Amino acid sequence: MTFSDLNLNKALLNALNDQGLTTPTPIQEKSFSVIMSGKDCVGIAQTGTGKTLAFMLPILRLMKFSKVGDPRILVVVPTRELVLQVVAEIEKLTTYMTLRTVAVYGGTNINTQKTQVRAGVDVVVATPGRLVDLVLTRALRLKQVKHFVIDEVDEMLNLGFRTQLNNILDLLPKKRQSLLFSATMTDEVEKIIDSFFNAPVKIQIAATGTPLDNINQRGFEVPNFYTKANLLKILLKDAEVFNKVLVFVRSKVLTDLLFEILEEDLSGVSTVIHSNKSQNYRINSVQGFESGEFRVLLATDLISRGLDFTEVSHVINFDMPEVAEDYMHRIGRTGRAEKKGESISFISEQEYPFRDAVEGLMKTTIPIEPLPEGLETSTELIEAEKLPDGQKNYLPEANLKHSQGAFHEKKDKNKKVNLGGSYRRELKAKYKKPIKRSAKKKK
Repeated sequence: MTFSDLNLNKALLNALNDQGLTTPTPIQEKSFSVIMSGKDCVGIAQTGTGKTLAFMLPILRLMKFSKVGDPRILVVVPTRELVLQVVAEIEKLTTYMTLRTVAVYGGTNINTQKTQVRAGVDVVVATPGRLVDLVLTRALRLKQVKHFVIDEVDEMLNLGFRTQLNNILDLLPKKRQSLLFSATMTDEVEKIIDSFFNAPVKIQIAATGTPLDNINQRGFEVPNFYTKANLLKILLKDAEVFNKVLVFVRSKVLTDLLFEILEEDLSGVSTVIHSNKSQNYRINSVQGFESGEFRVLLATDLISRGLDFTEVSHVINFDMPEVAEDYMHRIGRTGRAEKKGESISFISEQEYPFRDAVEGLMKTTIPIEPLPEGLETSTELIEAEKLPDGQKNYLPEANLKHSQGAFHEKKDKNKKVNLGGSYRRELKAKYKKPIKRSAKKKK
């Protein structure tokens, strides 16, 4: 099937042709008729399978010209970067249409966004927090929304947006089409679907733990942070092979530290993105990596969801993710659009439980390769690797199903009972019973 076989108008077909897109992906093909019918829809498909076009193509096909100033399409996503990406996709698709699209996200001047939405808008793409702010200040009204899309809802819940999401769903008109697209399905997501969706059609293209066939996975067993950094430098020196590399690091502090280490030997080849960076810095990092100004992007899991970079040659898991599903989101940044990709994982002994959880999810193993010759094994440890006496693992437990909770026997020093102060204890010992000051004086 090609896009020409779908019920698309000339404006959308011309826009797709301009992008060189001729064949829909499975999720795009299967969800098109369902969304066109007006039914609620839940689409589950792996990262990199074209979910944005899967929900936007049929919605845009249903759109008609209107002078109404309030939005008729609302798309809610977890991060600012994903807002900008979805808006860019919509702008490409609406090249030959008259449609007003506004991006709404935090970390920037809210008054500018108020002016934009008050001027009239057809499509709003927003993060939950800023969207609620605009609605509460009455700068934006949601009464005209006909199509509501939640993208990567499980990540929104992980970021703590449950309250805002509930508020948004309560404010929307009851008569609307609700769509949810994600790479994973959790119990919390199921609760949202049960509470706010009307008999949705579920479309699942692949199971959550199914690795993409066009991604070659391999790993190295590496003892510590600084040895991992030395290994990364060895790999990145081959600029022809490692020409566009996403490196995922456990925390913001370690991401910045790794960037400083790389700058010593590979100055100017990498940039950083995480939530402590300013909005402009994050946008420049994303744009610089996509354009080729930087061939390495160091990131936390902030951007493992949804963002679509073209031609990523390698995804490197500098640290194994604590949640197995996040591994799938990470490696899904490469091997997109039916192209081959490489995933490389650096695995320390403390991370073996996380590796086991990932392999259990995928039902396959990550092949381990010997460390390259000439790799310098560092004896220097970062603070988190300096284990206290008797502690076996500085990382969180991968599985807490058998935890006995926080109960433990009190130490002797904590079993003391309040006896009323030293003075009263002395009186009790002398007179064999507690005596008040006034009673002693009478004697």
